[in-house]
Parts: sequence; C-alpha cells; structure tokens
Amino acid sequence: MQIEPTELKAARDRLVRVQGQIGGIVKMLDEGRDCTELLTQLSAASTALTRAGFTIISTGMAKCGNDPEGKANRETLEKAFMSLA
Repeated sequence: MQIEPTELKAARDRLVRVQGQIGGIVKMLDEGRDCTELLTQLSAASTALTRAGFTIISTGMAKCGNDPEGKANRETLEKAFMSLA
C-alpha cells in the first residue's frame, strides 16, 4: 500500500522538528546540561515521534478500505499501531 506524500505532510513536518530536537539534545549532552532539562527534551521528542507514527498508521488505515489488499494491510497496520501503544 502506497500513501501519497502530500497525505503525510503533517507527519513529515513533525519528524523534521523531531530531527531538530534530537540535534539539540545531542548538543545539550555535549555541553553537560542538567539531567532534568535533557529528560524534558527527550520526553518531548519521544512524544512527537510517537504522534508522527500514529499519524502515519491512521492515514494508512484510512486508505486500507480502498485497497484490494485492505484486510492484510489493515492487520499489519494494527500490529504496528499496537507496537506504538
């Protein structure tokens, strides 16, 4: 099942922001920043990454209904969804 990139723009944008957050976290580590600040940033990046995953999976599930292999794709996506939960 293929999903058009335009349908995943929000997820892509979120992933780009996470990429920037991760770079910031690495810089904080290199600077020896406070553990609490690091954990706060790690938590934010983790949450954003999970939300991007849910967006991708939910978009895929919505497309399954129109896909000839919909049932098999849906089962795969449901399994992926549960791995994020």
